[in-house]
Amino acid sequence: MTQLTGRTSAQGTAKVQTPAKIPAQAQSQAPAKKRRGRLPAPIALLRPGQWPKNLLVVPLALLDGHLDATTLIRVGTALGAFILASSLVYVLNDIADVERDKRHPVKRHRPLASGRMGMASAVVTALVLAALLVPALLVLGAGSALLVLSYLAVNGAYSWKLKHIPPLDVFVVATGFVLRLLGGYEAARRPVEMWLVLTVLACCLVLILGKRRHELSVSGTGHRPALVGYSAHFLDLVLVLCSALTLFGYLLYLRTESGFGEYALLTVVCALFALFRYLQIVIVDGGGGEPVKTLLRDRVMLVNSAAWGALLLPHIAA
Repeated sequence: MTQLTGRTSAQGTAKVQTPAKIPAQAQSQAPAKKRRGRLPAPIALLRPGQWPKNLLVVPLALLDGHLDATTLIRVGTALGAFILASSLVYVLNDIADVERDKRHPVKRHRPLASGRMGMASAVVTALVLAALLVPALLVLGAGSALLVLSYLAVNGAYSWKLKHIPPLDVFVVATGFVLRLLGGYEAARRPVEMWLVLTVLACCLVLILGKRRHELSVSGTGHRPALVGYSAHFLDLVLVLCSALTLFGYLLYLRTESGFGEYALLTVVCALFALFRYLQIVIVDGGGGEPVKTLLRDRVMLVNSAAWGALLLPHIAA
């Protein structure tokens, strides 16, 4: 009886374990098949999924609600220039990091790393983007053009050296977002609101640090050498610090610079909830690898953003 039971148990164990054994080759091919064919390689190289980063920052210059056709055209041109500039940066980064990307579980699916696009085609794409950027800078004028060129210079320095120096690397990336914001204000001919600048900087640090934490947990320090200077505990601490600074800056922006009524302070609750939700995604769920998708696809975030906009809209339209 004992022998029969032991035999049955062993067989049962074998039956349970067998389906779980999936060949490593099949595991690596499955995600690739799912990802291939979503976008043509030349378009995927530009990373259009990252363009909302510009949409979320540059048009903040229009928050006061005083709009005219000339201002909209200037801000739209600045937006287009930053989209071209950011795509150019992405292409140059992919060219420089193609070998490192091949060893990353997600980035190996990019056009260059996966072999869907050749190096020569990528270089031609970069030249075309640079050529398209020139007339946009001429239309913008000296002030906005200088900010776009500064954005390119900062990202060039980041790709060359600064991305390997923690924690300077995250501040350099966040500076790119601040330059977008300043570019929007310059194009709109509006005075810069410094509490909003601080809020954008701190919020971007939260998103970037969340991405670093995800990268550290998924691929370790092999793909990004700067991750050697981080640990999960350290990242959790600075995430909380930057989240507090984001909320504090947003509160002071509403009170001192926005020109909104007192009821706009209710949106601080939405800001606090958004920070809670993002930290939950990063720390509890192990997400945050793609902040743009997190902000634009997470249902909880979207509902919170809708409530935020509904509370803020009357003050913008007033």
